[in-house]
Amino acid sequence: MSHPLICTCSGYKPLNLHKWGPGVRDIYALHYIAGGKGVLETRHGVFPLKAGESFILYPHTEVYYYPDPQDPWVYVWIEFTGDEARHLLDKTGFVPDKPVVPVSPVNLMPHFPIEEIAGGAPFEKIRAEARLRLLLSYYMEYFPAEYSIRTTDYVELAKAYIETNYWKTTLTVSDIVNAVRLERSYLFRLFKNATGMPISSYLTAFRVRRACELMKTSDLSIKSIAFSVGYGDQLYFSKVFKKATSLTPTEYLTLHGAYPANETAYTFRKLYNT
Repeated sequence: MSHPLICTCSGYKPLNLHKWGPGVRDIYALHYIAGGKGVLETRHGVFPLKAGESFILYPHTEVYYYPDPQDPWVYVWIEFTGDEARHLLDKTGFVPDKPVVPVSPVNLMPHFPIEEIAGGAPFEKIRAEARLRLLLSYYMEYFPAEYSIRTTDYVELAKAYIETNYWKTTLTVSDIVNAVRLERSYLFRLFKNATGMPISSYLTAFRVRRACELMKTSDLSIKSIAFSVGYGDQLYFSKVFKKATSLTPTEYLTLHGAYPANETAYTFRKLYNT
């Protein structure tokens, strides 16, 4: 049985001389230093730590961490495991040989679910997991993975945005550009080179393809299908559809409709298409 993401423990460590190790754990343990200083030692090196920085312990990796005796730290932490944990962390700047990220631009301490998780009620565990996802999203934002984003990644981001937002009648190319966060003309060139068509044409093609799928698999009226793929104007949808397929929506339904013999479906369509 897979476990996507599980919080096992979290807490707050006040000003103290607490140290741990050397030893290994079988979970991930993310720490945020709220004050003071400390040191983390792993097989990859010695990492001095200060307020605002974060460090993570990886499963089955020997570590030793301890406070600065002159300026001991205060920190919060959360421990977690599960099949999805590494996938989420791969989107952050944390890597096994660099388990520390620099001072955060915002105070991340409030985002740590510092209440005790182990032994909590089911709803508390679900909330803790949700807060962990939110916490990791901040690390993704402020400390993204260091690998360079390839040009194809921007194209895939644009395609993914289209494929999850095509149904919005207000969707514009500017919305897509803003979602990808890349200079407009540069994204246009990348997209055209990768797909052979402009972003606007890809959006239209995706909408028409989705409309065809709905005609083949549902008994929705043309009006409903048009709205479902982002066209508030049925007449305009029909023009776009015919230009793309050489058939009107009614002709396509006659040839490929899922329920051509279904009298109820036919009557339903007739009511809305006449």
